[in-house]
Amino acid sequence: MTSQLAAPGLTTLDSATVSAKGARRWAHGHPWIYRSDVLTRPSAAAGAVTVHDERGRPLGCALWSPASEIALRLLDRNPHATLDEAWWRQRLAPAIARRASVATQANAYRLVHGEGDACPSLICDKYDRWLVVQLLSAGIDRYRSEIVSALSSLVEPLGVLARNDVPVRAKEGLPTTVELLAGDVPREVEVNEHGIRYLAAPWDGQKTGAFLDQRELRVAAGARAKGRALDCFSYHGSFALHLASRANHVIALDVSAEALRRAARNCALNGLSNVELVEANAFEFLKAKQRARERFDTIVLDPPAFAKTRASVSSAIRGYKEINLRAMRLLSRGGVLFTASCSFHLTMPLFLEMLRAAAADSARRLAFIELRGQPLDHPEILTIPETGYLKSAAIEALD
Repeated sequence: MTSQLAAPGLTTLDSATVSAKGARRWAHGHPWIYRSDVLTRPSAAAGAVTVHDERGRPLGCALWSPASEIALRLLDRNPHATLDEAWWRQRLAPAIARRASVATQANAYRLVHGEGDACPSLICDKYDRWLVVQLLSAGIDRYRSEIVSALSSLVEPLGVLARNDVPVRAKEGLPTTVELLAGDVPREVEVNEHGIRYLAAPWDGQKTGAFLDQRELRVAAGARAKGRALDCFSYHGSFALHLASRANHVIALDVSAEALRRAARNCALNGLSNVELVEANAFEFLKAKQRARERFDTIVLDPPAFAKTRASVSSAIRGYKEINLRAMRLLSRGGVLFTASCSFHLTMPLFLEMLRAAAADSARRLAFIELRGQPLDHPEILTIPETGYLKSAAIEALD
């Protein structure tokens, strides 16, 4: 399938005209144009259209999503681009090549990070010999066959699974489903991450099967782990597995019994006997341990996104501050806290402000060891804030 594109300077049914504000967004490096800045809407169904400014000058080729607030997503500055398999192969190849260094340390990582890899609304994660994709807009969904063909040519996977069971697709007028697109994909895939093994669940696990974006923080936490360790919001135990290689004893804490059952299997997979699985609410657990005046040498806080909307930021900050304050008070002298947030709306400045406020209330002398953003396979583009969401800090208790 090729895109239906207009000739330069002509407004046709397959062309969109955008406001000066919309055109400036593209000129300043952001690929999105919102519905309110589309002056002339294409009558074509979702797919690719040419985009012109108010003077009729062609700006490029974009993905068109008729039902979305993000109406246009820039794909190519060439208004005559033909979005066939060859085009997608040429676009995807540099993204895949950029992950070569990651592939030497892990067999599961992100191959395509949407706008971060100039592939708007396309996610592709690699789990050993299988791929899991997410097609997050109506425009990109029209090119699923070309994308799968291009990925198959470049990576030669045994199967490609679409984890399209995400709410954002409903806003695009798309079904939310899990669908096999090519070959076969197992229910579980064994991941090897810097020598630690765990089972990912492509069909029904969180995200596309595992939290690949925290891979490097898990390695960093494992390298510094010592003594008595606590992994809050443990899920399948990915942090706990890394901590257990150096710590004497690790508590893996999660509210989900089902998640902890998989964590137990992951511990067995690595031959670990020093991990204790505890089913509990993290807030209540930390509160109880603080009352009991217990201490931990290593603590990991990797909670789910508390701030899912801009309106929820204030309440989210209160939640983040509470758990971080309690963790800071539980640290032994010389202990290290690894704390993270995956909330896009909680920016790095707000994250640091929250940590400083928690530290002030803790009445302890706490020092930053390091700050982290996203790993190489989740590139954050400076002109596209939406490509970044993950931030973390390692903090040492000096007294």
